[in-house]
Amino acid sequence: MTPVLYDYWRSSAAYRVRIVLNLKGVAYDSVAVDLTQGAQRAPAYLARNPQGLVPALDVGTAVLTQSLAIIDYLDATCPAVPMLPRDPISRSRVLAQALSVVADLHPIDNLRVLNRLTEQFGADEAARRAWYVHWVETGLSALEEMAAETAGPLLGGERPNLADACLVPQLYNARRFDVALDRFPRLVAADAAAATIAEIAAAHPDQVKPRAANPA
Repeated sequence: MTPVLYDYWRSSAAYRVRIVLNLKGVAYDSVAVDLTQGAQRAPAYLARNPQGLVPALDVGTAVLTQSLAIIDYLDATCPAVPMLPRDPISRSRVLAQALSVVADLHPIDNLRVLNRLTEQFGADEAARRAWYVHWVETGLSALEEMAAETAGPLLGGERPNLADACLVPQLYNARRFDVALDRFPRLVAADAAAATIAEIAAAHPDQVKPRAANPA
């Protein structure tokens, strides 16, 4: 069957998976899960993904969750255009770059965390933005230094890899919050190089927005 991606157009995690699906040439259907309307908490969706998060990828025999786990599955089943190098040291470095976004930066700036800051601690919009900017700048500062390990133009060198698939959505979100990116020239250059790749450009939220629910 054609895989079905449960997606939200502005989700960084879903954006990563769209990038990899496109790079690997995997055709898929998309079902919008509108996070702003709480669709991720609907019983039918929780039956697919008990975490109530996007993305989820239905491959017919299973519903896969967690963006990096989904990408790992795609790498195993569609080995063309690998997302990780074979050399153990290089592989570890790419994983470290990717996890600096996926494990350290993105989770504490996610929508549900920002909403919790307001609901539990009374944070206003200015406080939410200050929180977001602090952690984005902290995470990107480290990744900028890590990026010195690669020659460019992409984090993956001449070809995009898992680190690029994680970087591009993060910089998209940083720009939404007007985070100044001039301190991160390597990352900005890698993002610009990625934007010239048709498969990555096609995964951009503006390109999939018509398939999604209400913009927010």
